[in-house]
Amino acid sequence: MNLSLGVKVLIVIICALVSVIVGIVAALISHKPNTPKGPAVLYGGGVFGGALTLCLVALTSLGVL
Repeated sequence: MNLSLGVKVLIVIICALVSVIVGIVAALISHKPNTPKGPAVLYGGGVFGGALTLCLVALTSLGVL
């Protein structure tokens, strides 16, 4: 695919936003009442990194990026 640079940037931004949503949901699910929020935030950050990597690798292997 011959996509322009602007379209590729928009695709990466969409991947980042979807990964943020996945990270927030994972942090909310992993948080337990009456415990500090720090471990849940770190867990959500790890899931964000994994989701973003997975999304970008999948789009690169498909030839979009």
